[in-house]
Amino acid sequence: MTTISIFGVGLIGGSLALCFKDKPDTRVIGHSNNPISVDNMLKHRIVDEATTSMQEAAEAADIIFLCVPVGALETYLVRLKQFSLRKGCIITDVGSTKLSVVECAEKLGFEDAFFIGGHPMAGSERSGMEAASAHLFENAFYVLTPGTNTPPTEIDRLANLLAWTRAQIIRVDAREHDDIVGAISHLPHIIAVALVNQIRSYNESNELYKNLAAGGFRDITRIGSSDPSIWRDILVNNRTVLLKLLDDWDRQISTFRELLINEDGEGIQRQFETSRDFRRQLPDRRKGMLSPLYDIYADIPDHPGMIGQIATLLGKHRLNLSNLEIIESRLDVPGVLRLSFRDQETAERASALLSEQFSIHV
Repeated sequence: MTTISIFGVGLIGGSLALCFKDKPDTRVIGHSNNPISVDNMLKHRIVDEATTSMQEAAEAADIIFLCVPVGALETYLVRLKQFSLRKGCIITDVGSTKLSVVECAEKLGFEDAFFIGGHPMAGSERSGMEAASAHLFENAFYVLTPGTNTPPTEIDRLANLLAWTRAQIIRVDAREHDDIVGAISHLPHIIAVALVNQIRSYNESNELYKNLAAGGFRDITRIGSSDPSIWRDILVNNRTVLLKLLDDWDRQISTFRELLINEDGEGIQRQFETSRDFRRQLPDRRKGMLSPLYDIYADIPDHPGMIGQIATLLGKHRLNLSNLEIIESRLDVPGVLRLSFRDQETAERASALLSEQFSIHV
């Protein structure tokens, strides 16, 4: 029997728990300092057992997952160091920055336990244990960042366990991980927040900015609505990488500034062509750091009850709708109703169904 203890049973921790609960000869223990959260994990059958005692959960575990905010990881490692962990216990985390936590674990020097940094590159537009799914990690990259002295046999042991999630396991140096993730996730979050705040400042004197900011603007700034406290910790933790990335970003913006000053239309076109060519090479069916939504736009007639009929039809065919939005401004979008789904297959099935049943142009 392998015992897995999960500290922080939210979206990621809860999804891991649901994956491992179906694994034979495996027991999953959930931990929270909040008794209400403990009751909820048991109520929703996310874990086999749950406790408010960190020591109890830690000392019972063969493998420990720290699914707590990045800013709390080092505190948890220090606490774990004080317990009598099982010999050969593997400690891992799910944070989106890796170098600092790997260095902290190496500095603490666990004697009979092994720390291996981890980062499942999958997410959801929802949060909390209620959003947990046993399928969250399918077709996603799961990055492992072991320390320099981690035995290969222990890395393999964790990788074999994580294969149960159906994620693709890759091994990357912690510093390289932070460089890459800083560029593809952390920097875009900064840009989205800055752009939204720029438009917000304009809106203070003219509310048309907010009223007309629909369609494409909402799509490219969706990540600007991410949890503020979580992203505070991530950005501060990865600040060295991000400061360099922001310098590079300034150079990119300066290039566009010069192109506009010089009225260089051909240069602007080349920038768009270069961007388009690279973007077309990006995989579109693999889960990544920024959780996608698959949207279809329906040009529906203005009839009473039409939206209700659409929602009923999708529910009848078990097509899970993540979001529904009435588009007031048609700039950048081809319809008046946006329907969002979590995977492309469901979106395609919904599109075909609406076209067939209601002759709706999708």
